[in-house]
Amino acid sequence: MASAALLLLLLYSSSSFCHVAAAEEKRRTYIVHMAKSRMPDTFTDHGHWYHASLRSVSDSAEILYSYDTVSHGFSTRLTPAEAATLESREGVLSVLPEVRYELHTTRTPMFLGLDESHGLFPQADTGSDVVVGLLDTGVWPERKSFDDTGFGPVPAGWKGACEEAKDFKATSCNRKLIGARFFSKGYEATVGPINGTTESRSPRDDEGHGTHTATTAAGSAVTDASLFGFANGTARGMATRARVAAYKVCWAAGCFSSDILAAMDRAVDDGCHVLSLSLGGKMTEYYEDNIAIGAFNAMEKGLLISCSAGNGGPIASSVTNVAPWIITVGAGTIDRDFPAYVVLGNGKNYTGVSLYSGKLLPKSPLPFVYAGNASNATQGNLCMPGTLIPEKVAGKIVLCDRGMSRGVQKGYVVREACGAGMVLANTDANGEELVAGAHLLPATAVGQKAGDAIREYLRSHKSPTATIGFGGTKIGVRPSPVVAAFSSRGPNFVTAEILKPDLIAPGVNILAGWTGAAGPTSLSVDLRRVEFNIISGTSMSCPHVSGIAALLKAAHPDWSPAAVRSALMTTAYSAYPEGDGGLLDVATGKAATPFDYGAGHVDPPRAVDPGLIYDLTTEDYIDFLCALKYTSRHIATVAKRTNYTCDSTRTYAVSGLNYPSFAVVFQKGSGAGGSVKTVKHTRTVTNVGGPGTYKSMVTTAVAGGAVKVGVEPAELSFTKKGEKRSYTVSFSSPSPPSVSSGFGRLEWSDGKHVVASPIAFSWT
Repeated sequence: MASAALLLLLLYSSSSFCHVAAAEEKRRTYIVHMAKSRMPDTFTDHGHWYHASLRSVSDSAEILYSYDTVSHGFSTRLTPAEAATLESREGVLSVLPEVRYELHTTRTPMFLGLDESHGLFPQADTGSDVVVGLLDTGVWPERKSFDDTGFGPVPAGWKGACEEAKDFKATSCNRKLIGARFFSKGYEATVGPINGTTESRSPRDDEGHGTHTATTAAGSAVTDASLFGFANGTARGMATRARVAAYKVCWAAGCFSSDILAAMDRAVDDGCHVLSLSLGGKMTEYYEDNIAIGAFNAMEKGLLISCSAGNGGPIASSVTNVAPWIITVGAGTIDRDFPAYVVLGNGKNYTGVSLYSGKLLPKSPLPFVYAGNASNATQGNLCMPGTLIPEKVAGKIVLCDRGMSRGVQKGYVVREACGAGMVLANTDANGEELVAGAHLLPATAVGQKAGDAIREYLRSHKSPTATIGFGGTKIGVRPSPVVAAFSSRGPNFVTAEILKPDLIAPGVNILAGWTGAAGPTSLSVDLRRVEFNIISGTSMSCPHVSGIAALLKAAHPDWSPAAVRSALMTTAYSAYPEGDGGLLDVATGKAATPFDYGAGHVDPPRAVDPGLIYDLTTEDYIDFLCALKYTSRHIATVAKRTNYTCDSTRTYAVSGLNYPSFAVVFQKGSGAGGSVKTVKHTRTVTNVGGPGTYKSMVTTAVAGGAVKVGVEPAELSFTKKGEKRSYTVSFSSPSPPSVSSGFGRLEWSDGKHVVASPIAFSWT
């Protein structure tokens, strides 16, 4: 091996003088994707080849991770010049800079109908063979949600481990929590060594996010669960019989792509069946997106990958994790709320939400002040640290505008300025969306309409007063679900012809397990410790779908990841079951669209028996990459197909991907002069039910009737399970509409099943 490495170094010696010149440049972490099959014959081990390749451009750089399952290659620290030189080497597919990702931060089983569908899903051995892997902030293993009572032995094929550390023993795992690992090399290479006094260099969850997502996906049932008495009841994950494996990739300063890719690599080797990632980063091409790359190769090995859509809503095209081999999950509300009331001195009462549980305010009104009038700061209305003047706040209730910092932190700022209470008021950026917080002082959050009315009261009264009352937990809130304002939206910025998000799930005010190292607000000054916490984000909706996918995997072990995704999407609902119209968007108060919710809200009882599915193979996804005109090098980076060349005699089209939704893109002006632009999408469905005939029905909502839709054939007949039938949908735009988008829905029904696909039209 030494001679082989020397040979490679000699071959590259012409550029070795660059090492000294580049030594002073700033180093950063890069992920190096290699063409495994192009290893020179002089090497017999890929690890030695990787090391020699690195030595050819740097005498001092060390390999952080080697990847061999969801990727082939390694990560290391290089200067930009060294990275550019390495990328030109034979066998190197790409050298991608490290990306920092952010976390996308009870009653839901009942809300989703899982309490009434025990007979639909396996409850015994097959259900407990499914392993859900969560890439997050780690796990707090002592929580009751990881109780393994009633579980049999760990599945025989499991290769995972419980990594020991100072504060985490191998015995922390059991037959429920069967694996726990941590990945910090990329993080420490960029940020510096982990401070063991403030953060656990182990699988232990110091932040709470990872324990919350893990218990949401697959936590065991825990009775009498609540946060300070709020949301009291039995807390349970979606797949209570599934096993859990925790992979800690997120730390105090973020989640780094080299660690994430290493964790995905290990999770596949360990034997996970579902991977849940409640994190995201920038939108980029798939060959530059390490999560998309890792997910592709995990998918090829049979794993289902569920990712959060992001919390960038309601801004259009903010959705992340958009690769079509990933399930992308947005967030909606459930029918539970935590009301708190603002009573003004003029007698008017406004309802908000709060999880405050401490000493109550006096019943008599207190002086009330707008933060912007009690500060010398330019943005004093936002109650940022150090901006309030204690003499103007002491003993008063303070109205703070939402934005820039979390509501619980604003409450702490008010408390530190000796304020008695806080009203957190939405602006037009948040509309009527209300997210409850476990405040450190009496406080409530109100929507934009109430906020505007309260601001007007403060402006128009010389001596305004108010008080705040708390109403506990309210069940049966209507309408529900509504799309959360923070939930990221389409259209898909990377590939407009693929509709994202795929669907929505509960993500607002979700009760689940929590760390023992932080209070419910995660503020350092919050010394309270709780077993469960209530938080919001697409981080919470993602593990709901991950757990439901585990249920489907247990019920249908022969289904591919695409089949599971199809079942979830085609059975999702986009209108309220009570017949009250289409799902609403809390950001606008108006009807939501497929750009907001994808196929709709997940419906687990229906998903277990979808009737028909849209299946996909790895080769189908490679055809999709060809349709994007990816080069052989790009395809090799994503799909590990070295020297793959798209067939020049074939016509590839993104619209040919057998996806369970339709995103139709017309070019503006295509219908000018009386011409008609027609876009065709062909799909193939597989029967997973009994014999039957399915009839199609299309509904559209486009201004001026600007799109006509035809389905051929209009009926599909099946005589047995496993049969496949194809159909083509023609979308014709005879004239450019006055709007930039429109929507519709295609449904196939045999009288028992309804197999639905959302349609989104756009003109560019």
